[in-house]
Amino acid sequence: MGSMDGKVAIVTGAARGIGRDHALLLAKEGAKVVVNDFGGAVDGTGGESGPADDVVNEIKTAGGEAIAQYGDITKWDDAKALITTAIETFGDLHALVNNAGIVRDSMLFKMTESDFDAVVAVHLKGHFLTARHAAEYWRTKSKEGVETARHIVNTTSTAGLIGNVGQTNYGAAKAGIANFTQIWNQELSRYGVRINGIAPVARTRMTEGAFGAMEFEEGEFDTMDPANISPLVVYLASDLSNDVSGEIFQIRGGDVDRFIAWTNGPQLCKDERWTVQGLADNIKELF
Repeated sequence: MGSMDGKVAIVTGAARGIGRDHALLLAKEGAKVVVNDFGGAVDGTGGESGPADDVVNEIKTAGGEAIAQYGDITKWDDAKALITTAIETFGDLHALVNNAGIVRDSMLFKMTESDFDAVVAVHLKGHFLTARHAAEYWRTKSKEGVETARHIVNTTSTAGLIGNVGQTNYGAAKAGIANFTQIWNQELSRYGVRINGIAPVARTRMTEGAFGAMEFEEGEFDTMDPANISPLVVYLASDLSNDVSGEIFQIRGGDVDRFIAWTNGPQLCKDERWTVQGLADNIKELF
């Protein structure tokens, strides 16, 4: 018996890399999977249906159930159609894994407006649109008295949680996604929806420029294998995690870290307005 038996799950960007492994493991654990991917290049250009179809065929060959969906998650109607596809095809929706992403890295002084807009659209707006339409459906079901746990797994990054040179667009979007996770947890918990996020570290098309080719000895654990990420995603998409929400986890190989949200640090206090010079004289006490 699998952890996702009887469940319906959507994975965006599921044709390659980490998303592909998410879809395969969700199906292996018993989920009916909607494989969303428009088949574009790593920078978001182009598109083809073949990669999503290949994942669906792989799932079906292994005895699972899946359907391909090629919508552009940056578009309102396409994102809505993605949610509708899951419901109309499989009868419900229990888990949404927001994974799709692109990169167009550049230093701030070289980044173009189109590069900024494209990356923010896929990551930040793409997460928003799919979750927005799923949330509307889940709220309606809850108000109808259907008490079923639902799950959203967002994909953030240390580029957004900590920062990374050359990724103003990507980092800003990923920081926003981490904040989405906090806000949606506050908004949707009353409807039985659990929201969590992951910050994966793995070898994919998007990261190969940073990590390059990595060789491992036979029998050695490949810490950068994208398949290492999927067990955490399936856990967070399943009812096994019903007591976990509003959290961000970093995962690399066999290491899982819980990220702690921004918290107040040291404080300067006085019972009157600060002067500029007063701040200049005292600000170092905060460090």
